[in-house]
Amino acid sequence: MNYSKWIKLMEAGKYLGCHQMPERSFSYKGYQFPICARCTGVIISAIVAVIVFFKKKISIVWCILMSGVMLTDWLLQYFNIKESTNKRRFITGFIGGFGYSTLHLYFYKYVFDKIKIIFKI
Repeated sequence: MNYSKWIKLMEAGKYLGCHQMPERSFSYKGYQFPICARCTGVIISAIVAVIVFFKKKISIVWCILMSGVMLTDWLLQYFNIKESTNKRRFITGFIGGFGYSTLHLYFYKYVFDKIKIIFKI
């Protein structure tokens, strides 16, 4: 990868709202990922959530609990109770991101179903 492409990816990661701290990010061949380990898990899980959503029903309660996994890891780190690792950040980001993304999909489906009823689509 050339340097200018990497800079553009880093700018995109910053635009997404990631802190991009080097010690909390993966790197490949000397290049830091444009998003941290937790955001990497969240983005990958969002893609997986869309695929799973149309194939298997995940309960809303489970989605909330999954979202809580990421929050718990973040809180433990924030209050200096337990330092997280990039592996754990990625895993909890994936689990939490999957739950959060699935909740969004349920919301969008609910709204779309209501629109279909109102407009008799």
